[in-house]
Amino acid sequence: MRKYAVAGTMVVTCLAVLLSMSAVGWAVTDQQTLTINAAVAAKAKLTLGVAAINFADSDPDDVPSIGASENPVSVTVKAHSGSSQTVTLTVQASGDLESGGDSIPITNVTWTASGSGFLSGTMDTSAQPAGSWTGSGQRDGQFSYFLANDWNYQTGSYTQSVVYTLSAP
Repeated sequence: MRKYAVAGTMVVTCLAVLLSMSAVGWAVTDQQTLTINAAVAAKAKLTLGVAAINFADSDPDDVPSIGASENPVSVTVKAHSGSSQTVTLTVQASGDLESGGDSIPITNVTWTASGSGFLSGTMDTSAQPAGSWTGSGQRDGQFSYFLANDWNYQTGSYTQSVVYTLSAP
């Protein structure tokens, strides 16, 4: 019987050793550090709600300022820049409104602006400010365009291109 008692004691001792080894195995941990990198470069994206605007013929006595039939035109500006850097929107006409050999000064076209940071102004052949913001983000606004009406205009279909430029340093 003593043989069995010694064998039983050895079995219990072995089980205790095995259980203690298992418990130690469960308590072991390890850690690794993961570095996350993200690159964000300067970007600028401009969206105008229409590609062309039109001014209908009107009697200058009745309508001294003709609103574009597309008014108001939606404008969306999206930019990545530094937190203290200025994002700008400018507009520049390629010339006066032209019809054959006749012209209407481009400065007779004005616009009003709504939306934070968007600016009202007058078209010109030099770049004119149309918006200014600090830092990254999306800005939404509207422009409404107007043509000063005048009896001195010659008959014709007048056209000119203007270029909006969004800059994010």
